[in-house]
Amino acid sequence: MGRGKFKGKPTGHRNFSSPADIAAGTSRRPRTFKREEAEEEVEVEELEEGVEEEPEKRKGTEGLIEIENPNLATVKNVKAKDVDIERKTELSRREREEIEKQKAHERYMRLQEQGKTEQARKDLERLAIIRQQRAEAAKKREEEKAAREHKKAEARK
Repeated sequence: MGRGKFKGKPTGHRNFSSPADIAAGTSRRPRTFKREEAEEEVEVEELEEGVEEEPEKRKGTEGLIEIENPNLATVKNVKAKDVDIERKTELSRREREEIEKQKAHERYMRLQEQGKTEQARKDLERLAIIRQQRAEAAKKREEEKAAREHKKAEARK
């Protein structure tokens, strides 16, 4: 039954499947469409693409400006049988930089312990001066203590 002059929701939207969707089997075709027919069409297209390598015609300014969208992530599904276990995974830039930073810090600390860095040399010089001052202060205290004991001994006599 009609509800009146206006329709409640917009109708008539059409969804078109791209050749990639058809090849992947994710198109929104009716159930009567056979996948075998789609696979045959894809094989024929692949054969044609192998023979003729024409660049795709793009609409509007797309053909003039070559831009790759860095945000467009293609889904890369890898089957378990295709996985190479021996291959090492590559580290990201941040992970590489973090590891390099840690190694540099460890190298610096080793040199610091050996006393080969500028900062270590300055620290050792300061430490030598402080030890010398403490030795002089200890010597002075002992002299004063000996002088007091000497006065006490004279006072007793």
